[in-house]
Amino acid sequence: MEQHVIIQEGYTRLKKTRALFIGGLLAGLVILIGVAVTLGSAGLTVGESYLAILAGLLPGVFSAPDLATTIVWDFRLHRVLFAVCAGFGLAVAGSVMQGILRNPLASPFTLGIASAAATGASIAIVLGAGVVGGEYLVIGNAFLFSLLAALAIYGMARYRGIGSETMVLAGIALMYLFSAVTSLLQYVGSAEQLQAVVFWMFGSVDKSTWPKLGIVALVLACTIPYLLYRAWDLNALAEGDEVAASLGVPVERSMTVLMMIASLITAVIICFTGTIGFIGLVAPHITRMAIGSDFRTLLPASGLVGALLLLGADSIARSVLAPQVLPVGIVTAFLGVPFFIYLFLHRRNA
Repeated sequence: MEQHVIIQEGYTRLKKTRALFIGGLLAGLVILIGVAVTLGSAGLTVGESYLAILAGLLPGVFSAPDLATTIVWDFRLHRVLFAVCAGFGLAVAGSVMQGILRNPLASPFTLGIASAAATGASIAIVLGAGVVGGEYLVIGNAFLFSLLAALAIYGMARYRGIGSETMVLAGIALMYLFSAVTSLLQYVGSAEQLQAVVFWMFGSVDKSTWPKLGIVALVLACTIPYLLYRAWDLNALAEGDEVAASLGVPVERSMTVLMMIASLITAVIICFTGTIGFIGLVAPHITRMAIGSDFRTLLPASGLVGALLLLGADSIARSVLAPQVLPVGIVTAFLGVPFFIYLFLHRRNA
């Protein structure tokens, strides 16, 4: 009886910790959104930014100067919200991949999906070939090649029997293949084409628009609830294929479906942003250190951590060399590498 009480008290404390952590992330995200909207040459204050946002949402209740409303809604807010959605999606995709593959290094970028997107974008930029034309040529190619990489990983893994090790090895093989193709295209391209490819691979949210934000938000709204619904399956898969099968989880089908959903989320985001690394790798680790590995809370919490990381990185990118704007992928690398080294040393000493 006493042991039961101790377990119950421990679980109650864990629930409070999770609630406080998620609540703190939400509060921090709201504050950071207000601060991020102020960044720029117009000199808006945080209060003016919030007022302009509220005036756009509730025009009959709040009012703001026309200039502030125009700056916030036409130029800044879609960029800020795109960074939030992109960070959220990349972190959730990374959490899912690390869970089903039981590999702390698994992410959309270590499994070759980002390399495939870079190859697709390079083909569009250097060769001008793609499935769609016009302004969506690069975007369409990056999206298509990301999905092709996911399908290739699935096909190679299925040929050897779907499992975490086979998927990781297939992803690594494809990563090197697509990296080689991208390097070849950079070699044969002109100086202008090479510059465009390199800039795309840096990763940026500069070209965000309200329609692009709507596409990413729609995909997240359709996929995140399903992932939360399958959280128990993710918990079982994270313990091993045998454990999951003993609990009645269809291992191969679940791994395939969850991997494809995570790949879809990644493809939709990076086709607009280019390569933004470390969000899907670091955010799940931060969340596990804080609240544990229960996917019922790990998924939304890691998404919020990813949103904070990417929005914070974009805010730094916009302000550190103002009025110049650094590609956000460079900033995430500078922030992610030291933290990842710390995680490695921490885990080794534990």
